[in-house]
Formats: sequence, C-alpha cells, structure tokens
Amino acid sequence: MEVIEAVNDLRKIIKEYKKQGETIGFVPTMGFLHNGHLSLMNRAKQETSIVVASIFVNPTQFGPNEDFESYPRDMERDKRLCEENGVDILFIPTVEEMYPDGYSTFVEVAGDLTRQLCGRTRPGHFRGVTTIVAKLFHMTTPDSAYFGKKDAQQVIVIEKMVRDLNMDITIVPCPIIREADGLAMSSRNAYLSPEDRKNARILSRSLFDAIAKIQEGERDPVMTKRLLTEKINSVNQAQIDYVEVVNGKTLQSIPRIEGDVLIALAVKFGKTRLIDNVDVSV
Repeated sequence: MEVIEAVNDLRKIIKEYKKQGETIGFVPTMGFLHNGHLSLMNRAKQETSIVVASIFVNPTQFGPNEDFESYPRDMERDKRLCEENGVDILFIPTVEEMYPDGYSTFVEVAGDLTRQLCGRTRPGHFRGVTTIVAKLFHMTTPDSAYFGKKDAQQVIVIEKMVRDLNMDITIVPCPIIREADGLAMSSRNAYLSPEDRKNARILSRSLFDAIAKIQEGERDPVMTKRLLTEKINSVNQAQIDYVEVVNGKTLQSIPRIEGDVLIALAVKFGKTRLIDNVDVSV
C-alpha cells in the first residue's frame, strides 16, 4: 500500500494506473475506521482493480460548536486496517493541502435536499461535504465511489451533485453495517458512555419496529413518526433532533407510506449525536 500526502503525487500515480487500464474504486473517510468503512473497501476491491481510500477530517463540514477538534483519530491503526483490507493507495492530506491560504471556492447542492433532515440543524454541513467530495473526486478520478447508507442524506446529495455536474463517476451506496445489538456502526460511537451506549440501542429497535408495522399494513407517516418518537423518548437521556418519514429520493414529506420511503432519525445521547435510518419499498 502506498501512503500519499500530496495531491500532485496522488495524481501522478493514478494516471500511471489508468494508462495500464486499471479501474479505480474510491472510498473517502474521516478515519477512525470501523467495519462499516472496511465493508466499503472490500466492495471496492471486488468491483475495481485499484482501491484508493482517503482519510481526512474535513473542517468545512463541522459547525462552530461541533466536534472537529475532538473527532476521534488513530492514524496508525487506520493505516494498518487499510492495508489489511486491500487498499492500494491511502491518501492522507493535511488541511493546508486541501484548503491552502486564500481558498474561497465551494460546491453546493441548493434546495430541499440539503435543507431537510440534518440540513435543518447543521447549516453549511452539506456544503462542506459536497465541496470536499468534489475535490477528492477531481484528485482521484475514480470510476466508482463507495458510500455507506447510514449517511443516507449524504448519499442522495452526492448523487445529485454527480448528476448535476456531469461527473463520470458511479456512486455505489452500500448497506449499513451494525453491531450485534443493532446499533449502526459510527466513529462517533466511541464518545458514548456505557449507559448511553446501552440506551442507543433504541434507535435501531425503533426503526425495525416501524418496518414491522409497515409490513403489517401501516401506511400513515404521521402515526409512524409518533410511534418512533414515543419509543425513543421512553429511554432516559435521549434527545431527539428529528424523526422523519420521507420520500426516499427527494426527502420530501409524504401523505402516505408508498413507493420508496426513507425513515430517518437523529438523536443525541449526552453530547453524542447519532443518526440512523431504514429504507422501505411499499
């Protein structure tokens, strides 16, 4: 595995691979890797011949009172995991490499896609996401890029950016990887106290219960939201940011549960904000 820090070095090596007819699969991460990230790398390895991963904690997607400085980091462990999971090139740029002095260009998906769900309480977050992903796409020129569906809104926003800007990249959404008790894997799970970790199980349990109700015939999104909210609020210390039942492509509110539907939530336990979701087709 080659570890690269400079953009120009990354471009040179990828150009050489492409001259040889290799296909590039790209997995962007913010590090502190878990099995969810590793599943993306393994999927990329199955579908492309050269896997490029990046580790970059992107400051532009964090709000002023969020956890950029304290975001968990363990670069040596991450390097080892990347190598063990088939990564050929690991790109680990500095903030100065990605955003040099005088940087002033941003990529933004405007409209409801970025105003709903996480966009309501994290203004500017998705502008930071689309800016850094667009930059990384330009640097790595991948054939395919792999994203976990735990960040469902992020996947939808990136797919929109790729379509709107005519980027020649296939976005591959990959299934959520969960702990044995159902909690969606996230780097931020490391923040949870033992009590909060136990309480956080309510998120996946509530979502799975909602799916069961839909499979039994429930079609009212308002009732589904109410049941989810009541179940989450039954747990001590759970602070709901949002619980939504929306169209799975547009993220718009729906009058009835039918077609492609996304049930998404964000809840804080202590100072840790967790997101989770399930999609259902009716």
